[in-house]
Amino acid sequence: MRRFAKCNCDRPGDRMTASVVSIRDISSKSESVQEIAFNKVGQIRAINRRMRILALNALIEAERAGEAGRGFAVVSQEVRGISEEVEKLSTALEAELASEIGEISSLVQEMSQSSQGQRLVDLALNAIEIVDRNLYERTCDVRWWATDSAFVDAMTEPGEGAFAYAARRLNVILRAYTVYLDIWLCDTQGRVVASGRGDRFPVAGADVSSRAWFRTGMGLKTGDDFHAEDIAREPLLADTLVATFVTPVRTGGEAGGRPIGLLAIHFDWEPQSRTIVEGVRLTDEERAMSRVLIVDRDNRVIASSDGAGLLTERLPPFGGSAAGWQLNDGRIVAQHATPGYETYRGLGWRGVIEQRLVADKPSATVTPLKRRR
Repeated sequence: MRRFAKCNCDRPGDRMTASVVSIRDISSKSESVQEIAFNKVGQIRAINRRMRILALNALIEAERAGEAGRGFAVVSQEVRGISEEVEKLSTALEAELASEIGEISSLVQEMSQSSQGQRLVDLALNAIEIVDRNLYERTCDVRWWATDSAFVDAMTEPGEGAFAYAARRLNVILRAYTVYLDIWLCDTQGRVVASGRGDRFPVAGADVSSRAWFRTGMGLKTGDDFHAEDIAREPLLADTLVATFVTPVRTGGEAGGRPIGLLAIHFDWEPQSRTIVEGVRLTDEERAMSRVLIVDRDNRVIASSDGAGLLTERLPPFGGSAAGWQLNDGRIVAQHATPGYETYRGLGWRGVIEQRLVADKPSATVTPLKRRR
């Protein structure tokens, strides 16, 4: 029994964990250094203020002593001068420390964002590779099943008996392949003549000739070709989100045969894709600040870990790189395009992970897409 493969996201996530933790330690240490340095400078200033007060008191006493206190007055003035130099030095030290530690903090933040961005790119790749691999299997299924003798015979010598037998064969397939919502056998005019789940979806006799997938599918040149339709809600399947794959049934089941019908398999997209976007390995803290998505070539959301925006939300355009990350409105946005089947098909699907940098504290920073190295 085939099922949609689970997301095996251990490797990229585990690979980056040590790096992320190390950078956080550096950030924490730099904050500690800053606090210690400023505390020590404050203590120096406090001691220096006491020295100035002592020097002033000594000068007053020297004046009272008259001629006998003149030498002590010189020492008091010297102490006061040293105190002023210490004050200038502590002020300069504080300013320089603030500048250097601030730069270190900025570098650490950039390193942290870069490390996390690359980690999210790896996780997006892992997720989209699973989608890519599974959807390629669907193209193999539709081309294989279109050569089944039950479907070829039903289209060669159409009749109620042949259609009923084809429907039983379709039902056998659906019992073994649980990732499909339904499979339809259509004639060349676009009429559904057999389906695998007629008891659940009474589609027999329905006219699907207006569907884009039907028109495109009937125009395919050989039995080696297939068409994968964009994710859509199918009215005849209770408006369920499906990925529909089609190829013609041909005379003799031969790749070069004349089209005599069309086989349409409807992949049950929403629950299968949800296992991917919800299965990406994020920490509990990251998950609370993240959203995992799959988007199509038009930047339309076709899967989301929070279940929102399906087919209605469109993401802002990305850069030209197939893989990378960017900062946008206080978020790290990482993407990875489908590497194989979908890229070849021209659908341009991408795995996307959006992660807020700081909860509820967005910024307006936008940087160009950073390419993977």
